[in-house]
Amino acid sequence: MASKVPRDTLYESIQAVLDCSNKKKRKFNETVELQINLKNYDPQKDKRFSGTVKLKNIPKPKYKVCVLGDQQHCDEAEANNIAFMDIEALKKLNKNKKMVKKLAKRYDAFLASDSLIKQIPRILGPGLNKAGKFPSLLAHGESMTGKVDDAKSTIKFQMKKVLCLAVAVGHVGMTQDELVANISLAINFLVSLLKKNWQNIRSLYIKSTMGPPQRLY
Repeated sequence: MASKVPRDTLYESIQAVLDCSNKKKRKFNETVELQINLKNYDPQKDKRFSGTVKLKNIPKPKYKVCVLGDQQHCDEAEANNIAFMDIEALKKLNKNKKMVKKLAKRYDAFLASDSLIKQIPRILGPGLNKAGKFPSLLAHGESMTGKVDDAKSTIKFQMKKVLCLAVAVGHVGMTQDELVANISLAINFLVSLLKKNWQNIRSLYIKSTMGPPQRLY
């Protein structure tokens, strides 16, 4: 499906975002966000969509992932400096809703060993699921660091009750080409989720956390 955002526009807008950010350097690494306004869509009647896509370049380097692992996975996580919890640590939370909520808040995503994943609802209750952070499966043949990078590279589009969406597609420390690759991929994936594709898109903007929005479409 052809993109309706010309590459020149994309490059110019990204340059404008990076220039604004460079002029007024912040003490943190600003996130670059893609903001989407939809049209011809009724969130009450139309089917709400949701989908995830893996971007080429990690958009969220500070994204925190925790491994809920068996002994082997906990050892591997420790060796790779990845946060982890074993089954005993999970049992200590004692299904306490506040503690589980705190755990869900502390991390952006969870990975779990296959022996643990089935037990998580029983040990923790529905807290992680309610927070939209139920763990992804981590099998023993898979690379843990690869899985963590996958989680850091994956963004989610989810239609709620309103007609605007925003997702993090990168940060101002990335190069123009890296941002172009991520934003093109994100836009094309979103359009593919929409019932009428481009006819459902009213406008597209990109902006850094503190910068002004730049219109793409």
